[in-house]
This record gives sequence, structure tokens and C-alpha cells, in this order.
Amino acid sequence: MRCDVKDEGLMGSIDAKQVEVAPMALALAEARAAAERGEVPVGAVIVRDGQVLASAGNRTLELKDPTAHAETLAIRIACEAIQSERLIDCDLYVTLEPCPMCAAAISFARIRRLYFAASDPKGGAVENGVRLYGSPSCHHAPEVYGGLSEREAAELLRDFFRERR
Repeated sequence: MRCDVKDEGLMGSIDAKQVEVAPMALALAEARAAAERGEVPVGAVIVRDGQVLASAGNRTLELKDPTAHAETLAIRIACEAIQSERLIDCDLYVTLEPCPMCAAAISFARIRRLYFAASDPKGGAVENGVRLYGSPSCHHAPEVYGGLSEREAAELLRDFFRERR
């Protein structure tokens, strides 16, 4: 699957931030699928050179694994796809600001850019909480872009938790 502007027939009609919406749309689809499975609706996609290497949604309940967050699953799939523990020149799109565990995994995988939709004031570790990438002990900090498709991702999370209360 290609996510670049040329394949969409949009060359010159949108700005660079809008180009990044296609992978986020796939991440949102993964989040919706996670919600349908009863998982917290978070989805992640990893792209390199316009190619989707991996996409995943949360599966902590299904796999009975507290580390089975969308980001870590996508990282595992992408690493397998390119046969490397490093995801150099790869970008990760995720529907929620990564937690400390996922932010560290993103750093260790050497993800080039992180795009996230909704901020997470309670559990996030990028712009909130520990702000891992600003720590002197962080060996690699990706470029970070927050707020992409934020409204849709936040609404998905709100609806999910409202239904469970």
C-alpha cells in the first residue's frame, strides 16, 4: 500500500501536514478494530519511503500481554519485515501519545519521526509526563508531530470509555 501524494493524485494541492493524514487514517482504522475487540482503541502504523511496513492495534487483553500496545506490536512487525532491530528512516503514526514504555521502544528502534493524534495528559511520555525525548538519558529522540487527526482519535477514546462506565 502506498501513502505518498503522487499515488493519491494530489500533488501540489495540499500541504506537507495533510500528506501525513493517509497513514493516520490507517492507524485510526486499527484503533477502531481494537475497540471492536474490546481493547483500548489505539492504532499504529509504520511507514518507510511511502510504504506501509506494519500496522497494529492494541491487543493487551487478547494476548494477555501488558506490552502488546499498538506501537510495540507495529515495531515488532516492521522489524521482522525489514530484518533489522533498527527502523532507520521509518515514521510511526499512532492515535494516542505514546506511554513511557512505547516512547522508549520508539527511541530504541531509532524511529525517525513520530506522529501522534491525541495527547495523553495522564499516561503520555512525549509532551506530557516524563517527556522522555527531552531527557539526557534518551539516546535517540525522533522528530515529534502531535495533533494530527486529534479530534477523531480523542472522540474514539472518549466514546470507548463512556460505553464502559
